[in-house]
Amino acid sequence: MSTSYDVAVRAEATLGEGPTWDAATGRLLWIDILGARLHTYDPATGRRTVRVTDQHVGAAKPRAGGGLVLNLRDGVGLVDADGSFRWLHHEPVPGRRANDAAVAPDGSLWAGTMRYDEAAGGGTLSRFGGDGSVEAVLDDVTVSNGIGWSPDGTLMYYIDTPTGRIDVFDHVDGRVSGRRPFVEIEDGAGFPDGLTVDAEGGVWVALWDGAAVRRYTHTGELDRVLTLPTPRVTACAFGGPDLTDLYITTARVGLTAPHPLAGSLLVIPGAGKGLAQPAFKG
Repeated sequence: MSTSYDVAVRAEATLGEGPTWDAATGRLLWIDILGARLHTYDPATGRRTVRVTDQHVGAAKPRAGGGLVLNLRDGVGLVDADGSFRWLHHEPVPGRRANDAAVAPDGSLWAGTMRYDEAAGGGTLSRFGGDGSVEAVLDDVTVSNGIGWSPDGTLMYYIDTPTGRIDVFDHVDGRVSGRRPFVEIEDGAGFPDGLTVDAEGGVWVALWDGAAVRRYTHTGELDRVLTLPTPRVTACAFGGPDLTDLYITTARVGLTAPHPLAGSLLVIPGAGKGLAQPAFKG
C-alpha cells in the first residue's frame, strides 16, 4: 500500500539530503550534496531559495545567533546572518567528503565524513564545539549517516550505512559509550540512511533503495512503514509550526530511469510529533 504524501518541492536533486526545520525562520533547510546546493522552503508561503556552495555540502544546520553551520567537503564552515562565510575548522583530506550531521542537546555539532569511493573505514564522526574545538568520536566508519538523540538526551542513535544497522550509544555530557545494535534492517529492504527521533522516542529511518521510511519504537519494534514512489529515500525530519509534518528527501544519483519525483522534497502531513532541534552554539 502506498503512503499518502504531498510534493513540497518538485526538484531534480542529484543527492537530496539533510532536511532540517529552522524554527527561528519557519523554513525547512535541505541540501543537494553532489549538486552543491543549499535549499530553503517556507511551507506557509511556498517561497523557495537556492544557494550554490563552493564545494559539496553534507549538511546545513541553524546557528543559535543566526546564520548556518555547514558540513562541507573540506571541513566545517559558518555562514553569518549577512551571508558571509568563514571556516570554523578547515581540514581537507583528498578523496573524502562531508556527509550527514546533527546538533546535539548541548549545541555541539556531530559531523560525519566518508570517502567518495566508499572505501571501508575511510570515514569519521567528529564533535565540534562552538569555539572551534574538535574531538574525534569514531575514526573507522565507512558511510557516516543518520544521527539523533532520545528525548531525554541519554541515548544517541547512529548509522554507518553499510552495516545495515541503526546503532545506539549511551550519551552523557557530550560523550558516548556502549555502542550496540538497536535495529538491523533485513536483506532486501534497503539500506539505512538518515534518521530522526520523535517526541515519544520513536526512531524514523529513511531506506536507500528501499522506497520507504520506517518508524521503530524506543524498544526497537517496527511500528510503521511509509512506502514512497522513488527508491532512493535519503533522510527525514519533522517540521512545520507544530513539528507534525514529516519531510523526506530523495535522490536521483545512480538511477538509470528515475521516477519523476526522484530528487524532490516530499512531505507527509500529520505523520507524528517531532522534537524541537537545538541550534549550533557557534
